[in-house]
Amino acid sequence: MDATKSIHHSVSEIQSDALRFGLQGVKSDILACHPLQFFRESQRKNDAITQRRFLEATYGSAMPLRTDLDTQILARFQRPPGALPSSSLGLEALDGSLDYFGFEDYLNDPQDSETFRPVDMHHGMEVRLGISKGPVCPSFI
Repeated sequence: MDATKSIHHSVSEIQSDALRFGLQGVKSDILACHPLQFFRESQRKNDAITQRRFLEATYGSAMPLRTDLDTQILARFQRPPGALPSSSLGLEALDGSLDYFGFEDYLNDPQDSETFRPVDMHHGMEVRLGISKGPVCPSFI
């Protein structure tokens, strides 16, 4: 065998691992989000800005800063990847998102689906620590 022939392999150059994360679709990269989804996200941002201005006008300039600090503290709390997902109940109570009725409330939680793959705990921690790339868990088959 010729010594000059070698296969170049670098872990950092791997963009998507088909065996670990499944096949990637091109359609999701090309198409933009649904117009209603874009409107909903922009409406949330506008509501947050309006609420921040209201808090500042009502309680003073320190109240929005305190709310931002509380949001940063509550957003940090997460369980390690595994059987129990992080609920972020304190953050949802602070944001007021407990009052919204999402699709998982009347359909089903996607994690209860038959096609849901459980989380690989070791890979999830590798992604969180920056050792490995990719999503923490490929959610569906």
